[in-house]
Amino acid sequence: MGSISNEVQTECLPFFRIYKDGTVERLIGTPYVPPSLDDPKSGVSSKDITISQNPLIKARLHIPKQVLDQSQATDNKSPEKLPLLVYYHGGGFCIESAFSLVEHRLLQSITAEARILAVSIEYRLAPEHLLPAAYEDCWEGLQWVTSHSAAGEMKPGFEADPWITIHADFERLFIGGDSAGANLAYNTVMRAGTEKLSGGVKILGAFITHPYFWGSKAVGSENEKEQLKVLPCTLWNALYPNAPNGIDNPMINPLAPKAPSLSGLACKRLLVSVASQDQLKSRGVSFYKAMKESGWEGEAELVQVEGEEHAFHILNFETESAKMMIKRLAEFLRK
Repeated sequence: MGSISNEVQTECLPFFRIYKDGTVERLIGTPYVPPSLDDPKSGVSSKDITISQNPLIKARLHIPKQVLDQSQATDNKSPEKLPLLVYYHGGGFCIESAFSLVEHRLLQSITAEARILAVSIEYRLAPEHLLPAAYEDCWEGLQWVTSHSAAGEMKPGFEADPWITIHADFERLFIGGDSAGANLAYNTVMRAGTEKLSGGVKILGAFITHPYFWGSKAVGSENEKEQLKVLPCTLWNALYPNAPNGIDNPMINPLAPKAPSLSGLACKRLLVSVASQDQLKSRGVSFYKAMKESGWEGEAELVQVEGEEHAFHILNFETESAKMMIKRLAEFLRK
């Protein structure tokens, strides 16, 4: 008979297994890569910082090295202010990291292409930290960022970061994310519609790429008979077992009957991106259409990429479609 430590209690393939001794084994994911102040390939500097010790929230910052070099020059008395992106990585709420290879190279590329300052939040992962922990971490991370603004107030025990203090243009604040990170971005911007950000900062725009949304009723090309059996549903139920209304909780289903009106989205511009071969495509398209019909007063755009699968711009980074997608995101941030 095997030891109890080797007995599987539950699993959510292809992401993780939980053993009876409490051990969590992640089955997929990409390796950690360190930050670098001098990355000649991208021309972007990066560093890691700690936002909060309890709970532990970290972030990786990305900024064009040229901007840092210019601000350190003795004759430069007016450091360049950059659009500011607060980014939430994907990975089904349970894998990947702001420090992982695929997310790091994506943020390096977007930062270089758009000439921005990016703050990629390292939130706590499920199943060790069940949802809604990630939502709270992402909100706390955003509040910390906006506390650097002129009218912002840093909480006791928190420290300001000079890259943000010196180079962030809070008139051009963007929120973004991919997959589960897109879900986190959407929910964070919705929350900003009912709760004030530090310093009274307003969000200019948001992009949600291949958003992880689902629901009990099929939409578009989804299969009604399989709706509650497929991974988007089973994963949510595993990671947020106490979610009110389950898979129709407004956090995962913005179109649920009891979901708040999309007209409350607290930004002026929105970019929704979907891929034709993605299981989540119909959800993204339905969300975009609902936004357009909600009475929201902002400007919404939909990007549909044919022949590509979920998160192609991250996982198949060197393809022409991926390069096009990164340029499109950068264009959105430069406006």
